[in-house]
Amino acid sequence: MSSLLASGSSGFESPSAGDFWQPFVGSGQYILTRPMVVMAISLLLISVWLLTATRRLSVVPGKLQWATEGVYGMIRNGVARDVLGSHDFLRFVPLLFTMFVLILVNNLFGIVPFIQFPTMSRIGFPIALALVVFAVYHAVGIRSMGLGGYFKHMVPAGLPGWIVPLIFFLELVTYFFTRPVTLALRLFGNMFAGHILLLLCSLGGEYLVFHSGSLGSAAAGVAVYGGGFVMTVFEGFVEFLQAYVFTLLAALYIAGSLAQDH
Repeated sequence: MSSLLASGSSGFESPSAGDFWQPFVGSGQYILTRPMVVMAISLLLISVWLLTATRRLSVVPGKLQWATEGVYGMIRNGVARDVLGSHDFLRFVPLLFTMFVLILVNNLFGIVPFIQFPTMSRIGFPIALALVVFAVYHAVGIRSMGLGGYFKHMVPAGLPGWIVPLIFFLELVTYFFTRPVTLALRLFGNMFAGHILLLLCSLGGEYLVFHSGSLGSAAAGVAVYGGGFVMTVFEGFVEFLQAYVFTLLAALYIAGSLAQDH
């Protein structure tokens, strides 16, 4: 199989980062790409879903209202209230719910037929979401404790004086660099790697079945297709998990900024 992964005499060209670009219209800086179109579709679908589900609310919910309330309740109670506490959680529920739904839908597009593109596999989208979280938890912390108090709370009380500058520096790096960078890269890396694997199973299986010219290779191609199906199911779980992890970490960072002690 390794000989099939390199372009050249085998005739098979493995998927690469270039497969994620996919421009539709325009060139240079002003361009409409497939990820942009998929993101626009997701916004439209989410808007229609929420408007339809909440248009006629009833005490005994229908299937759509029940499903929507289930997703909302998971984020409201299982993330916001449990992490932020009953005193502060309500004002952050809209942000956390919106991020979770937006990320989940765009992740699941990676296994939806005819779309098959996880938007978060383009690094710009995870960076934008991470910057929103970055701005919110800093703004919340400064508003809650004041500018001086916010920076002071980064260092635990009772430390020896000689170690305080080092700890303060490490905390600055964590708050201003490590958190937003890892938040974005975790989501991007999982979606990018998963999509590459699914592409490899799909394209490799097609090549082995239809273009290899031997019965043994065709049988191997069927096995690759089977592996692709298993990977698709697994990727669906990963896509949900990454949306949940991103939202949970956002709540944890906000909770840390609300805390009056380190």
